Amino acid sequence: QVQLVESGGGLVQAGGSLRLSCAASGRTFSTYGMGWFRQAPGKEREFVAAISRSGGTTYYADSVKGRFTISRDNAKNTVYLQMSSLKPEDTAVYYCAADRSGYYYTNPNEYDYWGQGTQVTVSS
Repeated sequence: QVQLVESGGGLVQAGGSLRLSCAASGRTFSTYGMGWFRQAPGKEREFVAAISRSGGTTYYADSVKGRFTISRDNAKNTVYLQMSSLKPEDTAVYYCAADRSGYYYTNPNEYDYWGQGTQVTVSS
């Protein structure tokens, strides 16, 4: 069982930056593939970024490519999402998720554990 806790959300102006963190409990964090998703009001949860268990492979949604960076520190049981050049359309609740297979997926149904989410609001 893994518990995930996101932090770092907030209100930022368009063009600004935020770094989200997701801290995981347990001693098996390094075996999990990790992903970030977001959900805006009235919309489905959508894939943002994912990273393999070693951190050697990353994958991004086209909408955030070049602006967001996912990374992980297995010694700290933490995955990060560095967000830059933020746009109002990035406003959403951001969730991190863990997959036991160690791989990374864009489909949220493939993930086994989820955090409670952190709100990101980008003002124009």
